[in-house]
Amino acid sequence: MIAPSDTIQPGVIAERVTELTAGDISDIVDACTQAIVEGGGFGWLTPPDRPDMEKYWRGVLLMPGRHLFVSRVDGIISGAAQLIETPANLEAQRHSAQISGHFVAPWARGRGNGKAIVRSIEYFAREAGYSVLKLDLRETQQAAIALYNGLGYVRWGINPYYAMVDGKMVEGYYYTKKIQDTDQ
Repeated sequence: MIAPSDTIQPGVIAERVTELTAGDISDIVDACTQAIVEGGGFGWLTPPDRPDMEKYWRGVLLMPGRHLFVSRVDGIISGAAQLIETPANLEAQRHSAQISGHFVAPWARGRGNGKAIVRSIEYFAREAGYSVLKLDLRETQQAAIALYNGLGYVRWGINPYYAMVDGKMVEGYYYTKKIQDTDQ
């Protein structure tokens, strides 16, 4: 496991994207597949077929209330995460949004990609008027746990039956962070 970087190295950027070129699709599928194989992917335990993964990423861009953020190393997509807005029917929770699907390709770990993505999401979320971000992680995602702990996210709960990995039940951890004060 490569520990998350305390700094963002030169050549690493993160940005919100609203469209992906053919090269971007290829990059994000490669990065995601590598992350899944190395155990650092999000919900998937085994990578879907390439055409299915391409459809997935194109679909992310089409979904209302979902924003895609990517990191790049020298222009190549090296990681991604999504910010999911709270739906209108959950009006009392509209101050918050969910970070989901965060991963960094193994070849790009330890360079600050994960941190760059989270910082980009936090900036966008503040500008969009959100005051709280939330997320959940499997206990097996140690680098992600270290990253979010280091960025000031607070673990507030544990689900002992969160996921099944390799035939074994693993815990899930729930995190939150107040990113701006909106109290009146």
